[in-house]
Amino acid sequence: MKRHKPPFRADHVGSLLRSAVLKDARARSTKGEISAAQIKAIEDREIARVIKKQEEVGLQSITDGEFRRSWWHLDFLWGLDGAEHYVMDQGIAFQGVQTRAEGARIVGKVGFSGHPMLEHFKFLKANTKATPKMTIPAPSALYGRTGREAVTKEAYPSLDQFFVDLGKAYAKAVRAFANVGCRYLQLDEVFIAMLCDPQYRAKQSARGDDPVKLANIYADMINAAMSDIPKDMTITMHMCRGNYRSTFMGAGGYEAVAEVLFNRIKVHGYFMEYDSERAGSFEPLRLVPKDRTVVLGLVTTKTGKLESRDLIKQRIDEAAKYISLDQLCLSPQCGFASSEEGNTLAEDEQWAKLAMIVETTKEIWG
Repeated sequence: MKRHKPPFRADHVGSLLRSAVLKDARARSTKGEISAAQIKAIEDREIARVIKKQEEVGLQSITDGEFRRSWWHLDFLWGLDGAEHYVMDQGIAFQGVQTRAEGARIVGKVGFSGHPMLEHFKFLKANTKATPKMTIPAPSALYGRTGREAVTKEAYPSLDQFFVDLGKAYAKAVRAFANVGCRYLQLDEVFIAMLCDPQYRAKQSARGDDPVKLANIYADMINAAMSDIPKDMTITMHMCRGNYRSTFMGAGGYEAVAEVLFNRIKVHGYFMEYDSERAGSFEPLRLVPKDRTVVLGLVTTKTGKLESRDLIKQRIDEAAKYISLDQLCLSPQCGFASSEEGNTLAEDEQWAKLAMIVETTKEIWG
């Protein structure tokens, strides 16, 4: 059966490969060669193009491809009250590569009093007749990457108060998006998913954090973020074990965090990474409440090779042994460009994967 509210049978995580035109414009903007107005005009044109392309392949949820951002998370976090951009000693380690050494740090009381991304959403909504979807990082993105380093002791001697204030700031942010017409918002959650990885959990313990306590703190901040939403607003969370230039950070099945995911967190749906053995089995899906939707991320964004429809259907059948088929949808495992560098595939390969997802869901659900 076709779904008429999000998440949709054929959905996607949000970010899209930046075009050569946009990459060139951003590079020139960084060098001061073109004005803010000029870069915005180019972004507007390129976003309008990818909106149309998403509609053409048959997607019901439409994003701006995150074309105005350099990162999936930092551009949002830098806009919070009390936050600043800082240069870290080194980037975050992925498999065989390190990210750019940029971060967000809290130097004052964290809050929300407005954000450029509200205007970004308004442009998206004005340029599509489909369902406009907004993506922002989950609250854990501010702490999970670097821990206490991200929160100065001058701003917050007690981390307990920091987590409370961050949850309140997110509640204001989510309400602000609702107030400008957003009814489909996705929280990108890396650091609960990373708690599936035994090595990552050990590192959290080594830096003085309790992984079990962290999972509950992150969950409670997501619930706080949802505390003032309209009844007709859908909040989903996307889980990812890292996505940077087609590499990853962690591995491990969802069982380690299933209790928190499905019983403590109150989101309406889950985008779950399932494109490789790193994500474990479908068995934890047996714990998903009947009123939640799971979007299976069975199509990888890390390579351009197009998956077999028959294999995708087979994997959905396997998942349906643990959860009702009616609770399932299909998407890529992550965005195609969690940072502006993007993953190592071509734009036509990206669109082929999204079109295949749409066609596959029609064959399964009609």
